[in-house]
Amino acid sequence: MLLRRALSTARAPALPPTIRQLLRSAPSGAGQDSPSAQAQEQEQKHEEVTVHGWIKSVRRQKHIAFAMVNDGSAPRGLQAVFPSPELAKGLTNGCSVRLRGALVASPARGQTKELRVEAVDVLGACDPAEYPIQKQALSVEHLRDNCHLRARTDDAATILRLRARATRAVNAFFEDEGFCYVHTPIITSNDCEGAGEAFRIAPASASPSDPEPASASTSASGSTSTPSPHPSSSAPAGPAPSLSPDSSSPASPPAHTPASLEFFGHPAYLTVSAQLHLEALAGALSRVYTLAPAFRAERSLTARHLAEFWMLEAEWAFTRSIEDVCGVVERCVRRVVGACAQEGGALGEGGAGEGERGGQEGGRRAQVRAWADAPEPWPRITYADAVRALAASGVRFEFEPAWGRALQSEHERWLAEHLVRGPVFVTDYPAALKAFYMRRNDPRAGAGGGERETVACVDLLVPGVGELAGGSLREEREDVLREKIRQAGLDEAEYAWYLDLRRYGGTPHGGFGLGFERLISWMSGVENVRECIPMPRWAGRMLL
Repeated sequence: MLLRRALSTARAPALPPTIRQLLRSAPSGAGQDSPSAQAQEQEQKHEEVTVHGWIKSVRRQKHIAFAMVNDGSAPRGLQAVFPSPELAKGLTNGCSVRLRGALVASPARGQTKELRVEAVDVLGACDPAEYPIQKQALSVEHLRDNCHLRARTDDAATILRLRARATRAVNAFFEDEGFCYVHTPIITSNDCEGAGEAFRIAPASASPSDPEPASASTSASGSTSTPSPHPSSSAPAGPAPSLSPDSSSPASPPAHTPASLEFFGHPAYLTVSAQLHLEALAGALSRVYTLAPAFRAERSLTARHLAEFWMLEAEWAFTRSIEDVCGVVERCVRRVVGACAQEGGALGEGGAGEGERGGQEGGRRAQVRAWADAPEPWPRITYADAVRALAASGVRFEFEPAWGRALQSEHERWLAEHLVRGPVFVTDYPAALKAFYMRRNDPRAGAGGGERETVACVDLLVPGVGELAGGSLREEREDVLREKIRQAGLDEAEYAWYLDLRRYGGTPHGGFGLGFERLISWMSGVENVRECIPMPRWAGRMLL
């Protein structure tokens, strides 16, 4: 009985505090005594702590030694002071340690506390002659080649902490807006049409009992393996592949694979967007969102594209206005930027980069904060107005702007950086450029008296990035949606479940998708999204 009672009341041991937690803890008497009195009290208390981390630098003098130790939880780390240089004898840059000592007030500028070390345990040695992460400046390519270690650099760690803070802010925003977080499939059969080329998946063996490798495993649509058509292969020609699910780009039509070789009995793909699945869930929960990985077999080698990335997507029922979509996107982005700046993320840590590059990035981060704090709503313009402004700009674009043509990256950045000089929503694109599920607008008379068919959609364009998010109202009219599926050349049987969502209590609804790495890039000032994700993958490159 006593043993049972003891087991029922025992508590799991707490983890020791991180360096960030130690540095943020207020000294006793804070707010009551002068700084010098606080320092004296802290000195007398000699708060005993244990610190774990990696050595960033070591400086030895005749009678004393110093080291910077960081566990990744804080941007600057903690200075460790060794009263005897012998204590620091086995320390090298990169080694992992456990330090025990007193946390005391620091007399040095730029830091409130330091660790007066009494005992040192080297947990993992690191040969400084071979360690790839040296203290001097390292090139981007060198860090990409060593991406398993690049999180130990200040810049990469700052980005990872920013991602964590942005994720918390996203969740807080949607919680306040009454949304339900849901988990959507990674493996799909007919995913979001028109989002880009898909990776087809297949088991390593032809059947569960056959150990011999099958003729195809994971591959990109249109490759030399034998995948079956993905719905996106029938998308209309549109703009360059986008991180939002609301643009369209054709995929190469792949060959046929016998059903006997398919693990699920039919073709399967890595998801390119959770949108269609979110629509199904919004038909029951009203408001849903997810932040999940997405995959695009894009050959684009640009600063804006990855083969594996994270997408923030939301869908909600009972909405009829594209302005509703603009409003949710704008409030979400403003909230995330504001929260990251307030909490002291990369927007407040001094940011990634040094010298001239760091100054440029710092100026951009300050401008992003200003746009997020501005009281005026971000401007809205139609695609037609955007094309007219581009045509009248006098700029010689590589791709001439004209009605019915996709807005290229150069057009998007000009609109945001020169026309509006800030974030801008572009609405009502031509139907021929967009995917079948977008709601058709009432026909509008165009120049010369003709009718131009558009859809109720929107892209958010921001300076320095271009397209950040894309959304639309979804076509809720079953008869119209069925006709659009046929016009797109898609197999109606594969979309029977999607039509059922309209047949059985369908509602007017809409949603959007936002590329998470692009958001991190925009907020941090780091231009290439390959530096905005822990393990980047792109065409021809996957090291881990």
